[in-house]
Amino acid sequence: MDAVHPIAEVLSKAAGGDFPAVDGAWQRVEPWRPGVEGVLAFTGHAYLAVVDDVSDGTLESLGPNGFGGASNPRLVSRLAGTGWIDALDIVLVARGTGGEPALVPRSDLRNHPRAQHATAVRSEVRTFGYAAPGDHTLVTLSSGLGGLPEVGLETDPSKDHVGTEVVRDALTLIPEGDVVVAACAPGNARALRAFLAAGFEPVASVQLWRPER
Repeated sequence: MDAVHPIAEVLSKAAGGDFPAVDGAWQRVEPWRPGVEGVLAFTGHAYLAVVDDVSDGTLESLGPNGFGGASNPRLVSRLAGTGWIDALDIVLVARGTGGEPALVPRSDLRNHPRAQHATAVRSEVRTFGYAAPGDHTLVTLSSGLGGLPEVGLETDPSKDHVGTEVVRDALTLIPEGDVVVAACAPGNARALRAFLAAGFEPVASVQLWRPER
């Protein structure tokens, strides 16, 4: 049985209301996906997922801490080098509802920009949607933060889907009780409201990058 990644463990605990200590500290962990690094920040505690070619001394010199320092744009830029840097996102958690899936596999949506983005930072990306012909609402289900199931979505603007309903339907793809995560840009208020209304809870922030040092 594969070991549980520390990020998966801490997010799963947070889903149950058990958060890291508010001590201002930071911890180093191995990245959960080759080629992608990141910082996960909770209230007063942070985790830096960085490969071993960056020494502990180098990390210390950049001034990380659990009170925002680990997410400092200068620190992230230094670690990313000339590589791609993702937006700073809110991390939300919920639990799967299981039962009869409300969505069907949609391989025809595999080239959707949101699916392509998911493929760049997550693993085992699968695309789902509604069975109705011409409906391009997309839900991605991937192995995401720490290896936990991660969902992303985009509604079809030509349809009458409500974002909250799409999120709830996405949760039927996850076995009942299993922790699932989602990342949402703070400025994407419509999506954030949909996740919150569907039962997701905010627990942390995350910023990912693909380093070129």
